[in-house]
Amino acid sequence: MTPATRVKPETFFTPDEWLLLSSRSSWVGLALLLHCWGTIGAAMAVGITWPITIPLVVMVIGNRQLGLFILMHDAAHGLLHPNRRVNDTAAKWFGGSELDVYRPYHLQHHRFVQQTADPDLVLSAPFPISPASLRRKVVRDLTGQTFVKQRFGALASKLKARQPNESAWALIALEVKRQRVFLITNAVGFALFAAAGLWWAWVAMWLLPMATWLPLVSRLRNIAEHALIVENSTDPLRHARTTHASFVERALIAPYWVNYHCEHHMFTHIPCWHLAKAHRLLASKGVTERMEVQPGYRAVLKLATGG
Repeated sequence: MTPATRVKPETFFTPDEWLLLSSRSSWVGLALLLHCWGTIGAAMAVGITWPITIPLVVMVIGNRQLGLFILMHDAAHGLLHPNRRVNDTAAKWFGGSELDVYRPYHLQHHRFVQQTADPDLVLSAPFPISPASLRRKVVRDLTGQTFVKQRFGALASKLKARQPNESAWALIALEVKRQRVFLITNAVGFALFAAAGLWWAWVAMWLLPMATWLPLVSRLRNIAEHALIVENSTDPLRHARTTHASFVERALIAPYWVNYHCEHHMFTHIPCWHLAKAHRLLASKGVTERMEVQPGYRAVLKLATGG
């Protein structure tokens, strides 16, 4: 298995530029985690006060749930905080995902990005697809079907394929153990909201975004990052795609500079909050002309559907 071709930072940046771009902060990453949870809390408060806003709240919170994943992703690279223990602890407790499981998988993706051994290659392989196929996927996302399949599909398959001497309850117990963090944290959240007489707020403004808007924006993110990127290319400037995002797209689709994905793959030592600056520097040097860059998510979807 041949790893993906790498670039050297000194090829594109001066020593001072690279020192600034690759510097890790003892407070910015933690502040972004606080910002993410603060945005979720503020959106919930708005939804509780004015229930008519709940459809918008679902989109904002679903996007910030993706934001928690993006910040955990930075922690997987050791970028959230310069102290590794603080980096990992903050991600595990406040990043909304299991860092120890995600890190080795994701680092393999970086090592073999868009090469045959890339574990994420399956996500981009089916494209382009028809507009009708994309619409069906969007419907499955927004109706919770994707969430149910991702969260409980493995258990359903095991139960369907189990042998007569296998206990269904044993399989369920194993799945509960595997998903214990998800189940416990959501049970505690529901209990706390229920104790305050707001059980419906947890369902409508935490579980509903997780089951609907989060799968959709995660799909859009995957399409934007690697769909229709040439496989087994030796050009490291075209292993991923950067997508320009408007204010609305950042608020509802692409949190915390996740749209600068080509820069992230080129320079994995740059924290997410420096990616936009890296893009501007590369643009000033004419490098972005050689990269895969799209003007917005609508343009990406048009590309993904053969338009």
